[in-house]
Amino acid sequence: MIKVDNLTKRYGSKVAVNQLSFELRSGRVTGFLGPNGSGKSTTMRCIVGLDRPTGGRCTIRGVEYGKLPSPLTQVGALLDGRAFHPNRTARQHLRVVADTHGFPRRRVEEVLELTGIASVANKRLKGFSLGMGQRLGIANALLGDPEVLLFDEPVNGLDPDGVRWVRDLMRDLAAQGRTILVSSHLMSEMSLTADDLVVIGRGRLLAQGDIKQFTESASHKTVHVSGPDVRAIADTLAKAGMQPQVQPGSENNPHGVVDIAAGDRAQIGHILHTAGLELHELSESHSSLEDVFMELTANEVEYGVGAPAPGLPGQSPDQVRGGAR
Repeated sequence: MIKVDNLTKRYGSKVAVNQLSFELRSGRVTGFLGPNGSGKSTTMRCIVGLDRPTGGRCTIRGVEYGKLPSPLTQVGALLDGRAFHPNRTARQHLRVVADTHGFPRRRVEEVLELTGIASVANKRLKGFSLGMGQRLGIANALLGDPEVLLFDEPVNGLDPDGVRWVRDLMRDLAAQGRTILVSSHLMSEMSLTADDLVVIGRGRLLAQGDIKQFTESASHKTVHVSGPDVRAIADTLAKAGMQPQVQPGSENNPHGVVDIAAGDRAQIGHILHTAGLELHELSESHSSLEDVFMELTANEVEYGVGAPAPGLPGQSPDQVRGGAR
């Protein structure tokens, strides 16, 4: 449905997007992830023709956005939740768009209800909160009932109820067979919403695929083992060629826990059973999407956190020497 093919975008000497390629599947929500300045918004702007690529191309069903016969009935986008005339009302804004593109007035009322802003539809937009502006932007994107939807940080400014509403809306739209591309910095939300992920850094593709490939792969799995003799457990697994890490005991588990990164639970259980060791726990956990994202983008952050300036008020000499932690 959407294909980005060797997309490159330069602004003077700055390369915002660098030979980026990916393809989105219909009926799926694709999370578009990357640190600030990674090129997500630029890529979305190129897809909908707001920026002209320096190289490569972006197409929807094989056609560039500017050549679509009826763009708003095929592609809807929320790229800036505040891109409205401040003295218009929400209803006036949507009616202008509807009248311009030949959409029936009843569609305006439908999207106002759908996005939960019908009760404030006659309020001037300069009085809208950030969250209300986001809802209006989503209403605007849905006005033409498009097959493809692009949302850039759609939950910005929304309360928890609004965040859940956006999540459910995107899942419902994808279930209807539509193609959804959504960028967000909320990894926990993406883990609940997205089917697929595209991760970029400094304008380059870092990884893409089904979200389960990121969080449930063997490399992001840890097996946890506990029993009366954690030292014997660790020694036995080490002799089997593994790299166990012994974690100290706690009030709930005084014996401690042995962690084996990228381990196989069945294999570990068999080895310890054969050794005649008593086990109280044999479980596994997966890395969070946030952990995987931080690992993927560790060297791609353009605006990182630096060390604090020496002698800032309230800092001890040790804090000054230690720098940022």
